[in-house]
Amino acid sequence: MRKFIYIIILFLVVLSCKDKNQDKKEIAKKQDVPFVWENANVYFMLTDRFKNGDTSNDVNFNRTLEVSKLRGFEGGDLKGVIQKIEEGYFNELGINAIWMTPIVEQIHGAVDEGTGATYGFHGYWTKDWTSLDPNFGTKEDLKELVEVAHKNGIRIVLDAVINHTGPVTEIDPVYGDDWVRTGPQCNYQDYESTVTCTLVKNLPDVKTESVENVELPKQLIEKWKAEGRYEQEVKELDEFFARTGYPRAPKYYIMKWLTDYITEFGIDGYRADTVKHTEEDVWQDFRTECDYAFTEFKKVNPDKVLDTNDFYLVGEIYNYGISGGKFFDFGDRKVNYFDNSFRSLINFEFKWNAAQNSYEELFSRYSSILNDQLKGYGTMNYVSSHDDGEPFDKERTKPFESATKLLLCPGTSQVYYGDESARTLIVEGAVGDANLRSNMNWDEIENNDKTKEILTHWQKLGKFRSNHPSVGAGVHKMISEAPYVFERTFLQNNFSDSVVVGLELNEGERELNVSSVFSDGTVLNEFYSGVEVKVKDGMVTVNSPFSIVLLEKKN
Repeated sequence: MRKFIYIIILFLVVLSCKDKNQDKKEIAKKQDVPFVWENANVYFMLTDRFKNGDTSNDVNFNRTLEVSKLRGFEGGDLKGVIQKIEEGYFNELGINAIWMTPIVEQIHGAVDEGTGATYGFHGYWTKDWTSLDPNFGTKEDLKELVEVAHKNGIRIVLDAVINHTGPVTEIDPVYGDDWVRTGPQCNYQDYESTVTCTLVKNLPDVKTESVENVELPKQLIEKWKAEGRYEQEVKELDEFFARTGYPRAPKYYIMKWLTDYITEFGIDGYRADTVKHTEEDVWQDFRTECDYAFTEFKKVNPDKVLDTNDFYLVGEIYNYGISGGKFFDFGDRKVNYFDNSFRSLINFEFKWNAAQNSYEELFSRYSSILNDQLKGYGTMNYVSSHDDGEPFDKERTKPFESATKLLLCPGTSQVYYGDESARTLIVEGAVGDANLRSNMNWDEIENNDKTKEILTHWQKLGKFRSNHPSVGAGVHKMISEAPYVFERTFLQNNFSDSVVVGLELNEGERELNVSSVFSDGTVLNEFYSGVEVKVKDGMVTVNSPFSIVLLEKKN
């Protein structure tokens, strides 16, 4: 009996090693394919709503007030993200970058903006840029997260807020009128009424136009002294301003604090919040400081660098659309936020294009704009988000179409947590954007067969995309309209990549023309079904029970 148990244990150990070796081989294979941000498959999560990996940090700063539905901290943290990376959840989904909402220390009090008492669970109500909020975890957790992510070929993008502090409460005093303005409130009629104003009532607007020297806010001084780090923080600030020559203006303090996360932890990018609500030169200077910090990190940590890509900056300009090319129109002024600032902008237009256009209209138009007007830059497309009340599929009735249009469209894809599992966007008792921010539906992923089917579709498309830069960063060309078949081709330096995709096909056996991409005798893998086919007379015959075909050269 004992011998039998020993054999079983030995078998399990061998099996485990085999699985780990296979995972390593797959990651190594991915590293042979150049990572291109324009083809990235980015997973965007509200850190607090994704996965609770450490219940001991669920309550901090006496945040015990009863709040409205889904407007308090729910427990999600960095350890939860680490767990899911190590489990392979993101690799199975073809994710190669994770963007998390801000994890810096939030205001301690609750605020009612008209939707009930709310804590800063979402991360956009900063109290101290230099500290992590203990609800999200520690700096040791962040260090581990970046290391574990990088080992799995995944980049980490944090969220940068320079435009405003958190709201004012009885225990969260205002920064002071040399740092912020508390009015007027923006009415968005033109450039001035979008930039030099507060986004909403009681959200102090940082005076990002200022180039005047200002002292540190007294509450930060008191806080840092109580934490025993005042002298160190001041020393680092002195060194920063001596190096850069910037005035000690509010925006430059914040830039220093944000870029510290690059030099200390080696994060790969920032998503910049509320970009159009600050002067454009803010982002040009931020670009400069991010690039400097990333270069310094690479010098000190050459073994921790994933590739030769520059630091990634993607901007959120609410209502920017790909149709605008490089410009956003304020009505009285057009601003180019790409040159010298952002590599990419979030594309608020995609959801409308996806709803109104056929696959070919959508894909060919995006390929044309990205390879012409926006060549060298990109857009980040999405079907749902944390603050868009009119997503592509609000009732989650089209999860398969959502995946197909998002993941096969040219441009960077943003998978909002739960898109891949049809997490509900309508919650009984929730008001406003709280509906968009429900907890990740892990139970449905585990136990619901329909949810598993949806997830499998997202996984197949996501992994195909991550394996092929041509999908998001290549040139699109239709091969045939009926059946609908297209090719994508990508060429960078000495690397070339080509795929052929068929959509809305008849199930079963069908012939596809691939002569423009693959030569006769080429063995292809049909990625969606796993079937192997060979090109003969420019054609392939694919027999599978699916209406989608993803063709790649074998190996």
